[in-house]
Amino acid sequence: MLETDICILGAGPGGATAALHLANAGQPCLLLDRATFPRDKVCGDALSGKVLVELKRIDATLPARLETLATQIPSWGIDFYAPNGRKLTVPFKYNYNPATDPAAGHISKRIDFDNFLIEEVRQRPEIDFREGVEVVQPEQQPDGRWLLKAADGTPVALARLLLVANGAQSGFARQIAGHALEPAHHCAGLRAYYRGVRGLHPDNFIELHFIKDFLPGYLWVFPLPNGEANVGVGMLTEAVSKKKVNLRERLSEILATHPALKDRFAEAERLGPVRGFGLPLGSKRRVLSGPSYLLLGDAASLIDPFTGEGISHAMVSGRHAADWAGRALAAQNFAPAFLRGYDTAVYNRLGQELRLSRAMQKLLDYPWLFNFVANRAARNPTLAETLSMMFLDLDMRARVRQPSFYLKLLFGGK
Repeated sequence: MLETDICILGAGPGGATAALHLANAGQPCLLLDRATFPRDKVCGDALSGKVLVELKRIDATLPARLETLATQIPSWGIDFYAPNGRKLTVPFKYNYNPATDPAAGHISKRIDFDNFLIEEVRQRPEIDFREGVEVVQPEQQPDGRWLLKAADGTPVALARLLLVANGAQSGFARQIAGHALEPAHHCAGLRAYYRGVRGLHPDNFIELHFIKDFLPGYLWVFPLPNGEANVGVGMLTEAVSKKKVNLRERLSEILATHPALKDRFAEAERLGPVRGFGLPLGSKRRVLSGPSYLLLGDAASLIDPFTGEGISHAMVSGRHAADWAGRALAAQNFAPAFLRGYDTAVYNRLGQELRLSRAMQKLLDYPWLFNFVANRAARNPTLAETLSMMFLDLDMRARVRQPSFYLKLLFGGK
């Protein structure tokens, strides 16, 4: 059995980021994952500009190295389709030039992106990375350390501090940290890969379709390398239950019958099965730490409630978890009151954004307002630019909470 100061459960973006930041600080750690990499992960596969910022914090060369990979494509913006069918094009950078500007976002299958991070992990001698290790529920010992056992009961490790990054289905988050699955703060989703979808944007804009009779859910189409696309639907679990929605049937029906999609998917080929997943949303503030443990990423319920983005938030939490793990070791203080500084750090970075996204999610209950914004923005270049900046600058996103923003909508102010 290994004895270690820091053990990280889960080697996805949150766990891998934490391990790499610890390695950069010269702090050894044990990183465990039940899978063997490369492994697939059901996701939308979009990498926002925030992901690139977090990669740069790990190593300044990582964004450029990601951009050279054949397993990713650059993305320059979002096409929103309002309930009335109006398309609102929002570039990530206004007046962008693909020939000269670095891309603000990328799209890469999770099997490839997660393995990109794992290849960095494998290069670091400070990280003891062990794959194919299934850990059952950790047990806290009288001295506060966590005993980790394999499924057959064999002891695997004894850890002073546990960084829990084992995903949306984390038993630790549910049973020990007390993060109950709350349908009002949880999203159900489906994802499938397709080849031959017509009409994808030449600059790889991702598409979000807010379809009138499918609200408060939405459908996405994200282009991928080799002419493929990630296609899926998401809806609040509360709404799925209340409206008795069969997401699998609705996805097939929308692609076959919706006026904006049926011709584009008429000859498209689905690659593999439709796979489901759950997203614990950051629309409710939760406690992220406890005695000798920190929760990261999806296990911490940090997914954006409007866009469904979770990768960058997992990486943000991984960076702060590494910082606070180092502080706890230096102070030899693993008490909940001390580790609560991690919660503060994470919510100082993500809290306002999560609150704004929650407000935007609520707007889906009012399709007329979404239609109104789309109609005005299509005719108002200043407003369109403001919406573009909302996706890169948090201060700009805050404008949707200000009365002056709506005056510009009504009167076309500059």
